[in-house]
Amino acid sequence: MVHFTGLSQGFEGVVTYEKTSYWSKILNKLTYLSEEERSRSQTSWGSNDEGDKSRGRLGTNGHLSKYEDLEKEADGGYQWRKSEYIILHDYDQEKKTEVEEFSGKVYIISDSLKAPKWKILNKIKEVNGYLCMMATTEDTLKGQKITAWFANDLASSAGPERYFGLPGLIMEVDVNDGEVLITAVKVEKKSAEEALAMPKKLKGKRVKQAEYDKMIADFVETSMKSHRNPYYFIRY
Repeated sequence: MVHFTGLSQGFEGVVTYEKTSYWSKILNKLTYLSEEERSRSQTSWGSNDEGDKSRGRLGTNGHLSKYEDLEKEADGGYQWRKSEYIILHDYDQEKKTEVEEFSGKVYIISDSLKAPKWKILNKIKEVNGYLCMMATTEDTLKGQKITAWFANDLASSAGPERYFGLPGLIMEVDVNDGEVLITAVKVEKKSAEEALAMPKKLKGKRVKQAEYDKMIADFVETSMKSHRNPYYFIRY
């Protein structure tokens, strides 16, 4: 079992991330789409070369971390559906609680905390003023290559969305060589109490991670066979 307490302690603060999804790149890889579905997806997502942008917030105090989507302001363009998405990690207890919407239903995933199998590489770059090291892993469920950049100067094993488990705060995540980028745009060293607050009641169906993963895998497989885009209903 991986122990996170030693990694997690040190940095307390609130981090704002900007997520940019380049749907034109993603759609090019979905070779199984029907022409009708491709046209529909291209109209909705593929025309924005600058990518579809959204924001999320991470609060961490060395013992807990919580990531959640920030509501997107209306700008007259295509708006991504508002969905439930909260990721809570308890590093001391090595447990997690995730709230996620899938195909119109909200699921609460409560399970043990298992970090991705990272490979740390001898490459560095600067992200928002912090010198970061590179690490890679693979999302086998969705077949995605994940590259992360973490800051040694910010002692925390936390990161955006489900990404965590490195010896420094994850400042940037790159999915499949630039299809999706999640970058820290603001790091505030302050109390994370407000950012860590959870709703008093969580509404949704409670499942384990393996059960949820099977639902996602079955849905992607069915979508491929039906030549449909699964990412109307699940997070890429």
